[in-house]
Amino acid sequence: MTVMEQRGAYRPSPPPAWQPRTDPAPLLPDAEPYRVLGTEAAAKADPELLRRLYGQLVLGRRYNTQATALTKQGRLAVYPSSTGQEACEVAAALALEDRDWLFPSYRDTLAAVARGVDPVQALTLLRGDWHTGYDPYEHRVAPLSTPLATQLPHAVGLAHAARLKGDDVVALAMVGDGGTSEGDFHEALNFAAVWQAPVVFLVQNNGFAISVPLAKQTAAPSLAHKAVGYGMPGRLVDGNDAAAVHEVLTDAVRHARAGGGPTLIEAVTYRIDAHTNADDATRYRGDAEVETWRAHDPVRLLERELTGRGLLDEDAVAAVREDAEAMAARLRERMNQDPALDPMDLFAHVYAEPTGQLREQQELLRAELAAEAEEGAAR
Repeated sequence: MTVMEQRGAYRPSPPPAWQPRTDPAPLLPDAEPYRVLGTEAAAKADPELLRRLYGQLVLGRRYNTQATALTKQGRLAVYPSSTGQEACEVAAALALEDRDWLFPSYRDTLAAVARGVDPVQALTLLRGDWHTGYDPYEHRVAPLSTPLATQLPHAVGLAHAARLKGDDVVALAMVGDGGTSEGDFHEALNFAAVWQAPVVFLVQNNGFAISVPLAKQTAAPSLAHKAVGYGMPGRLVDGNDAAAVHEVLTDAVRHARAGGGPTLIEAVTYRIDAHTNADDATRYRGDAEVETWRAHDPVRLLERELTGRGLLDEDAVAAVREDAEAMAARLRERMNQDPALDPMDLFAHVYAEPTGQLREQQELLRAELAAEAEEGAAR
């Protein structure tokens, strides 16, 4: 006789009154990624918004190619390109109000630039010249996060604190599919849902976490389905459809600002370039796969929509491309100038009040620099 039989027939008790009861159906994402371009919904899209998105996409593509070239010239230590993902990058920046905050990952340099960060300052960290490279408060863009997903709890904390203060602020946190395998991702979503924090999570599912495909990271139907486990809505969108990504993000930001809580959005896209300039992507994927995604290129998709509807002509296309080339030329010129670096800046912005150990290291370096200067003057 089992213990349960000894105690009598087992009858499951109802959940306690404090346990939340949430109908999961409204939280589940659609079976297919949401699309606008090439559908009837495209006719309802604002033409001016579409043209603005297109201009930013062309600039973004040129920014990616120029930054990649700078790594080959030794002007950048590393560059994680977002070529092929520009629709997500641009839409994330344009969906926010000035008072909102963007929390980017290391691959989201373009989103920071589209948000208003100086293009050279956005590359300073990747150049190895400074801690962040820009003032996060100026454009409300948090530092580019190299550790996977660590920026997500920070986004939740800021959004929750803003609401407690009565500030009308939304945080948008960007992360790759690889970041969803980190503990910080799960902790951030759990806190955000429990607190109903005004935060939007944008997962750019570009197919690979360096060389690991998504199928080896998760068995979930989609990354957007993970939202229901935390009690928040999940959305699935075509990450190469700039109009669709912008619409879904704008809806989620509006929902969060109105007190509706967080949303998890999975944008299905593709990393055309390698993980970084130090990666050989041919070791884990074939050229045919890449070419298939090139046919679904975000720039071409939007350009085809605009020209097909008579909203963009050859002169307008040429003008946008000329602007992109001018931007690239300015970027090259500025990046070819060697920065004047002060080694003592290593100790700036580490702690509000330097620790004893930090002061000791600072004095040691100052003495070494002084000795080198005296030795150089004596020669």
